[in-house]
Amino acid sequence: MELVSAALLVLAVSAGCAWILWFNNPRRRRMVREVDKLPGPPALPLLGNALLALRFTRENFFYVIHDITMTYWPRYRSWYGPTPEINFSEADDIEIILRSSVNIKKGMLYHFLHPWLGTGLLTSSGQKWHLHRKLITPTFHFKILETFQEVFTDKSRILVEKLNKEVGNKKGFDVYPYITRCALDIISETAMGVELNAQEDKDSPYVSAVYEISELLAERAMRLWLYPDFIYFSTKRGKRFKRSLNILHSFSKKIINDRKQKPIRKNETGETTDDVGTKRRMAFLDLLLEASQGGAVLTDEEIREEVDTFMFEGHDTTSASLVWTLFLLGNHPEVQERVFEEQAAIFQNSDRVPTMQDLTEMKYLERVIKESLRLYPSVPFFMRSLVEDIQLGEYTFPAGCQVTLHIYHAHRNPKYFPNPDEFNPDNFLPEKVQGRHPYAYVPFSAGSRNCIGQKFALQEEKTVLSAIVRHFRLRALDRPSDVKLFGELILRPQGPIRLTLERR
Repeated sequence: MELVSAALLVLAVSAGCAWILWFNNPRRRRMVREVDKLPGPPALPLLGNALLALRFTRENFFYVIHDITMTYWPRYRSWYGPTPEINFSEADDIEIILRSSVNIKKGMLYHFLHPWLGTGLLTSSGQKWHLHRKLITPTFHFKILETFQEVFTDKSRILVEKLNKEVGNKKGFDVYPYITRCALDIISETAMGVELNAQEDKDSPYVSAVYEISELLAERAMRLWLYPDFIYFSTKRGKRFKRSLNILHSFSKKIINDRKQKPIRKNETGETTDDVGTKRRMAFLDLLLEASQGGAVLTDEEIREEVDTFMFEGHDTTSASLVWTLFLLGNHPEVQERVFEEQAAIFQNSDRVPTMQDLTEMKYLERVIKESLRLYPSVPFFMRSLVEDIQLGEYTFPAGCQVTLHIYHAHRNPKYFPNPDEFNPDNFLPEKVQGRHPYAYVPFSAGSRNCIGQKFALQEEKTVLSAIVRHFRLRALDRPSDVKLFGELILRPQGPIRLTLERR
């Protein structure tokens, strides 16, 4: 009853506002006229496609959107009540949006992340985004990434130890929780300088809060009646969200305060140490504190926003990518053996940990990761809010429109990827990449708002996958056609990703 009442209230308010806008705003009438030149699912006056949302569940959301996208490929319009949405799946259209230096404002659904991430790099726009991007970019310099390699190898070693317990389990096991906890350990130590020990402590309040808040965000995005904050935060879901949020923010603030009290310094030999001379590794948080010049550039709250953003983006997307890569390797033993042969050639049967030079030599593994991201991009949709009109051929889309870029579907365009549903790492041979549309493959976005951490992610993924493949032979118990998808902020499987392991 709570949800039904909320839904009716939101629909009534939306209808009233839309009615006023329709009759009193010539710009609004122009927007409707231009947007409705595109094909799209039937829409009701004022309500648009709002009733379609009543059909959404976590289980069917991706597939409803998929069917609509394929029906109206490559462009179509839909309506969030009175708000128009333009949907693109073609590389040429995606390029127009992502190359823009003006239309960089994230879509309205990113508003749901604001209570957690504030207006950090992921969610901010305008002058604040430009300032923070310029300030944070140097923290991803090669030399700094090199210092994180020890963390990647250490957490990968722990992961291998945990996976050893699954060897011989013929019924298979779900690999996703193992990978998520490893990724959380990596990002907590590199972003905050804190050992979260998620791989050892499965009952960590912080880890549990991350899981819950991610699920609650996905649920809210599918229920239009929960979009207004005053409704959402009065529901049971909204109150659970606030409880989890308090855990996450309290943790981040405590770490920031601790690091400010014990700043890292460089000694005479260039090593980083704490105030008593103990060697300590730099984290992104330390770099932000150093760059903030005592709060003159970044306030404590802004630093908290960026650290929370690193934590969110740095574990969820990487976890998904690693799991899908393992799943595909488990389905393609011939590809898996080529990956292992490359590892054997690099390490010559030694058990040493990989260096940065070793990672650059993992050319085939890199192609495997890229092909996995083509088939299963960690972020299946990108969203923008137009702040200025755009012209696409005969169409003019006014400022105020929402734009959704369907990356999952763009990556499976047969014009650029023959046999697009097949797993083929050779799609990323240099000669094939060179002749392809540069916006046909954009798992890390592109243009000025491309993912600042993509080199970090690739370095981490190579390290983790190298450790797993060198120790185990993988077999997947399910085929890609059997696995259902959650198409939310992150592309996840609906059920477990079941593997069996055999020691090499």
